[in-house]
Amino acid sequence: MAGSKLVLEGRVSIKSFLLGLSVLVIPLIRTTFGHLDWVFDYLTETSGKIVICVHIAVINGLLLLIYRGPVYKVALRGCFLGVTFGCGLMISFSETTWTHFGWYMCSLSFFHYTEYLVTAVINPHSLSLDSFLLNHSMEYTLAAVSSWVEFTVEKLTVPELKQLKWLSVVGLIMVLCGEGLRKAAMLTAGSNFNHIVQNEKAQSHVLVTTGVYAYFRHPSYVGWFYWSIGTQVMLCNPVCIVGYTVASWRFFRERIEEEELSLIHFFAEDYVEYKKRVPTGLPFISGIRVN
Repeated sequence: MAGSKLVLEGRVSIKSFLLGLSVLVIPLIRTTFGHLDWVFDYLTETSGKIVICVHIAVINGLLLLIYRGPVYKVALRGCFLGVTFGCGLMISFSETTWTHFGWYMCSLSFFHYTEYLVTAVINPHSLSLDSFLLNHSMEYTLAAVSSWVEFTVEKLTVPELKQLKWLSVVGLIMVLCGEGLRKAAMLTAGSNFNHIVQNEKAQSHVLVTTGVYAYFRHPSYVGWFYWSIGTQVMLCNPVCIVGYTVASWRFFRERIEEEELSLIHFFAEDYVEYKKRVPTGLPFISGIRVN
């Protein structure tokens, strides 16, 4: 029964994400009879903002009629991420200097939504609202807000800094590769993957050393590390590029050391031997020292 409920939550998230993505319908209809650059105007003009707000209100009302309690909370988050992804697509394909911010919106919303969806597929017993990682930590939220503030301020004061398309493309490649590596790690680990470091070994818990784990001991962290930095390279945010690099490096160094203590406790010599053969994948991070 519990498994069915968790599968339902995954399905609800997909439907809600697609409902949120339906925000694309209005500008696409208009674009059929007009110019592509109107799509961005749709987001910035008052009339367009009103239409988006009405559209979201109607969808939210529909979700309230269909779902209740915890399932509605899943639907609400899925819808929010779908709307964000849709708005990001509008900006990405519009003739505007904000194109790479559209890439960023798509990258951010896709990352958080697929964290939940992949967890629903590989490890439904650990699935919760926290699996979206939207409330990862106060530091994570502050980092995101800081990047938006920096982008806006620099866009207004030094607009030429935000027109380095080659740099944004480099960031996009980092984001795509990081995202791909992280999701590959999650799918390879299967039910062994959990967003929370485990201190007690489950009966089904095995040491995964195949696939991307044959190249990196912590491929999901490697992917997330380069994805996070890539989002700031994409936005051409020099201050946040440095800040994200330092903060992410410190976070993953501590996280890896904490996790490897548990892994050595779980798998003893098997993990120690694996640790000797395979690097963490992150620069200047070797993990917990073993005597």
